Amino acid sequence: MKKIVKQVAGIDVAQKELVVSLGRMYDDWSPHVYAHKTFANTEAGFMALIIWVKKQTEEAAVHFVMEATGVYHESLAYYLTDKGFEVSIVLPNKISNYFRTLDVKTVTDKTASEAIMLFGLERKLDTWEQPRGLYKTLRQLTRERGQLIEERTVIKNQLHAEQAEARPNKKTISRIKKRIELLNKQEKEIREEIEGLIKEDKEMRGLLIIICTLPGVGLLTAVTVLAETNGFDLIRNKRQLASYAGFDVKEKQSGTSVKGKARISKKGNKYLRKAMHFPALTAIRHDERFKAIFRRLVSKHGIKMKAAVAVQRKLLEMIYTLYTTKTLYDKEYLNKVNLEDKVTAAQAAR
Repeated sequence: MKKIVKQVAGIDVAQKELVVSLGRMYDDWSPHVYAHKTFANTEAGFMALIIWVKKQTEEAAVHFVMEATGVYHESLAYYLTDKGFEVSIVLPNKISNYFRTLDVKTVTDKTASEAIMLFGLERKLDTWEQPRGLYKTLRQLTRERGQLIEERTVIKNQLHAEQAEARPNKKTISRIKKRIELLNKQEKEIREEIEGLIKEDKEMRGLLIIICTLPGVGLLTAVTVLAETNGFDLIRNKRQLASYAGFDVKEKQSGTSVKGKARISKKGNKYLRKAMHFPALTAIRHDERFKAIFRRLVSKHGIKMKAAVAVQRKLLEMIYTLYTTKTLYDKEYLNKVNLEDKVTAAQAAR
């Protein structure tokens, strides 16, 4: 009789529902899918999920595996870990790459949950741990600030349009200005709250000082990156980070001919991409390393926006590098490399 060595619940998480596939791995390494069900993405749905899983499974404990889908997976992950269950959260690119290896012609929520379940059965995954409360709070604050800034931009455009009219309504203009003042006040309050939280955490302060040595990267950018990645909790290398942010490149090919232009997937964390926009423009203007990257790419394909996006990705990857190595950014790095190349060339010529 075959023995069960592993059981996994693969969960495809959406905003309102959870599509779950249960599977087990036997001691002859043969996987078996044996149950499917859909639950509401609510606390009542989480309770029903646990009851159902306990009825369906036997012997080995169940490992819950899900994708990192924006914020929709978080409530379930917190709930399961609070109940003592083992949870793994996988970056979307890993699942999509694995899905392409399966003989599946139709992509549905059910087949997606099966792919996640099979991935969990075949791989040894890291167990997810709840992030520090500080990262969660900072993420909430940075996202709130971003929404306020977007709203303020819209209202400022409305003010400009109103003032440009032949006979503007003075009361309308007064009300618009008051809304802008309120948003300015709230944005200032959020910044002060963020700064207060950072002052209370010595380790966070030290990390931010290191990250902010990068050109164009200020306090709010650094905080946003750490908050959105939970201190790079799920990230193991720069390629994973680029994919998590949606900076990974997609290219459609058929045989030896390219059918579509290469472009970033944008299937990642939009807050990370947005946070890198203005810092990258500043780095291109004021830092020789990033200026050189930008010029090289523009000379290659002539598209400035594409080159700027590449700098955004590079800047994000360098934040990760400084964070992991705990080293300051060296502004003279490029000059040192060029000097070493010249010395090496001169020695070889002798």
